[in-house]
Amino acid sequence: MKVIGLDVGEKRIGVAKADSSTKIAVPVGFVEVDGLEFEQIAHIAKLNRTNLFVLGLPRNNSGEETKQSLFVRNFAKVMVEKIPNAKIRFQDESLTSVLAEERLKKRKKHYQKGDIDTEAATIILQDFIENITTTKQVPENAPPETVNASGSKKIIANTKAALNDAKEVAANITKKEADKMLLQTKKTKHKIKTATKITSLIIILTIVVLAAIGGILLVKKLRADERREEYAKQEAAMKAEVFNFTILPGESLLDIKAKLLDVGYDENEIEVAFHKDYDFDCLKERPEGATLEGYLYGNTHEFYQTATVEEVLSAFLDEMQRVIDENNLKEKYNQRNLSLFEGITLASIVQKEANPNDQPTVAQVFLSRLSYGIPLGSDVTVSYAIDQVDPERQTYTDNQSALLIDSCYNTRKNPGLPCGPIANPGLSALLAVAEPSETSYLYFLTGDDGMMYYSYTESEHIQNSQLHCQVLCNVSL
Repeated sequence: MKVIGLDVGEKRIGVAKADSSTKIAVPVGFVEVDGLEFEQIAHIAKLNRTNLFVLGLPRNNSGEETKQSLFVRNFAKVMVEKIPNAKIRFQDESLTSVLAEERLKKRKKHYQKGDIDTEAATIILQDFIENITTTKQVPENAPPETVNASGSKKIIANTKAALNDAKEVAANITKKEADKMLLQTKKTKHKIKTATKITSLIIILTIVVLAAIGGILLVKKLRADERREEYAKQEAAMKAEVFNFTILPGESLLDIKAKLLDVGYDENEIEVAFHKDYDFDCLKERPEGATLEGYLYGNTHEFYQTATVEEVLSAFLDEMQRVIDENNLKEKYNQRNLSLFEGITLASIVQKEANPNDQPTVAQVFLSRLSYGIPLGSDVTVSYAIDQVDPERQTYTDNQSALLIDSCYNTRKNPGLPCGPIANPGLSALLAVAEPSETSYLYFLTGDDGMMYYSYTESEHIQNSQLHCQVLCNVSL
């Protein structure tokens, strides 16, 4: 049974995941409460193929629910409405965030508030797993209240039981000692004053109570040592069970496929996954035959070792969809007479041509050239065209032949946009096309000093080349 654990807060939601067969809760990360939290939680559940969620239900030291408990219950109600078929269980918890922060401090690594929420979700989910494996298994259709309390409530119950045991021991020992004292009195035939008896009883009770408290502290220490040892085992297992996969802005599908091969995926599985139809709105406007180039948003995601290539690609596609929706890119591109596909295509060129600070002006140059019917003249599109047919440059050995390549990606020869994206653009490039600078240049180049030089006319552009671009302008494509 796969389960998603949530530590619900007003600003962030910590997320953990587990398979009850392994009995180990694994941290996933955290979700910002920004109006899209339920969509992101649903996506995490989809990747892990589960609809079962465990939510931490805060309680005070007396085991009573708090205002935060009501907040979590209300969150659960909305969650059921937003995520169809979601099954929710509550796991009692108290001071989990404090314990989470203590754990992070002991690791002596830098952490942020989101890391505390993530660790808290892991603790909540681990308590739930231990609870259902040490008590009667909870059926998936059981109501939330069928889950027994654990965490701090369990500790309180254990402490109360230990104190009751201590009282019982104290009562038994007191009786035995009193009998001994009476027997000794009879044998020695000495009278013991009432005050002395009371004093002796008080001493005995004090010794017994101190012994009981010492026993309780010893048990707590042993349990703490056991939990630390178990957590160390969990961390070791977690490192072997998950891996991180990173896509950088500006990388192409060829780069990404090579990374997947390095991770250990089979080449055939990779190709099948890249040709699969994925159900994301951002992919629906692509022309027939278009690939996923440009749609795998650059970021780092964590996956189980058992994750398929399709699941890996889906995580990056899902984030691209989120970025498009959050920044209203489709509408902004339409306002500039570009479809979403065309906007992403131009953004991929801007990504390869300039650094983030210069991208808005470079985007303006390309948009102006498109409006005037002037070829974009981008060398990075020519380089991409050659990569598709001659990556080792065995045929196109010099720039003169490269610039003549017969390809729809050759914007030196062909006017308009190339036939698709040439890389995966980052957020700055996507926004640069949506919101270009208010300049009116028609030319640009990157100088040998790394600076960008802009001009209005071809003669100015040639002059800039002679003055600032003796090396870079002659680099092989």
